[in-house]
Amino acid sequence: EDSVTLIDAALPYSVKGILRTVEKIGKPLTRIVLTHVHDDHVGALDALKAQLPDVKVYVSARDARLMEGDVSLDPGEPNSPIRGGVPKKLATRADVTFTDGDRIGSLLAVAAPGHTPGSFALLDTRSGALIAGDAFQTRAGIAVSGIVRPLFPFPALATWHKETALASARKLASLNPTLL
Repeated sequence: EDSVTLIDAALPYSVKGILRTVEKIGKPLTRIVLTHVHDDHVGALDALKAQLPDVKVYVSARDARLMEGDVSLDPGEPNSPIRGGVPKKLATRADVTFTDGDRIGSLLAVAAPGHTPGSFALLDTRSGALIAGDAFQTRAGIAVSGIVRPLFPFPALATWHKETALASARKLASLNPTLL
């Protein structure tokens, strides 16, 4: 009601557009919530944090390690290398970490591992809209992120564990979102 929450920080060239949009909304940007830590979701993060140092950055407890370039696996995680553009020079770190079921304003954090071990979706409890990060893709046809779409293969190629991604997609679908 009184502030803006940005979900994911896109690519480096997105900074000006993000700041212009926040200005048009007329409310301060107070939170940046990351669905997962890949370059195309954190590209503008350092620049945004430099311009707005009081903004809190939220990321899953699991993917917080990826912010530091740590691609090691936890005991019990499928033995598959973490793929995709894991940032190598990201200066920003999490101010707040979250886990499955946590609330971030009106958003419910829903664990959706597969694309990365700590991928999350965010369910807006006011509207039922689901922000799925890269749990699904819609370019070149809807697919779970581990399924290769020849016209847009990048989400599949950057997915850590396909079977886990599929289980997460089923879990997210069971939420019956009003908007994906």
